[in-house]
Amino acid sequence: MLGRQTVLGGLAVAAMVAGTAGAAAQTAVERGAYLVNTVMTCHNCHTPMGANGPDLGRAFSGGTPVFDTPAFRVRGSNITPDKQNGIGTWSEAEIETALRRGVRPNGVPLAPPMPTGFYGVLTPADGKAIAVYLKSLKASPNKVEAPVYNAPFEREVLPGANKPADPASFSDKVKLGEYLVTIGHCMECHTPRIDGKLDVSAIGAGRQEFAGPWGTSIARNITSHPQKGLAAWSDDEIKRAITQGVSRDGAKLKPPMGYGFYARMTPGDLDAMVAYLRTLPPRE
Repeated sequence: MLGRQTVLGGLAVAAMVAGTAGAAAQTAVERGAYLVNTVMTCHNCHTPMGANGPDLGRAFSGGTPVFDTPAFRVRGSNITPDKQNGIGTWSEAEIETALRRGVRPNGVPLAPPMPTGFYGVLTPADGKAIAVYLKSLKASPNKVEAPVYNAPFEREVLPGANKPADPASFSDKVKLGEYLVTIGHCMECHTPRIDGKLDVSAIGAGRQEFAGPWGTSIARNITSHPQKGLAAWSDDEIKRAITQGVSRDGAKLKPPMGYGFYARMTPGDLDAMVAYLRTLPPRE
């Protein structure tokens, strides 16, 4: 989160992912690799964690605990193309449907906190690129326990994320930034919750708390509020916080925000994200 104090040393930058940067002149696999391994931070849930962060030797093989509560017990799925324990039998279209609608090929809903309610905005080309990339991964036979739901849940759809974005609009830096922030599901953490549901009247206002080995981090207000938000931060200060986990005052920031993943984003994409964040209405 853009909170305070120490950052977990695990999400180191350099060896985080094998992907290419930049959207121009990329193959579908390269574009999918870029999205999955940077802004969408899929390693956070789908790659087992080692002592220094995601264990890339077991990339996307699943098993990472994402929920351990009386209501839900969920582990990140194996999303490699293993036919027995991964998604090897899924077609590209079925992968896209799972992303956009939150439903597996067998009709079973995907467990929270998989942010499918943000992924409906994926452009047709990007949705396909992600599916193509996942199908290209090395298969892992790792078997992940099935999720346990002891309570009902509603799939949360971020307003405006229910239909694919128009890539022609991305010549507008703010529109591109809005798209990246949405598929990066930033507001899943940086929006307060009321009775467990996102308070869409306060998008970007932060305040959610996240406990982990780092202690407790509090999601920062990333609206344009002059005191409590980012209005007083320079563009470079915002980008440093996103990619290096360093606050405006030089303090180290805490996970679970994936600084190391964001550090591999292109400069143009980072500029666009900042441009969009500048447009968020100030909220307390």
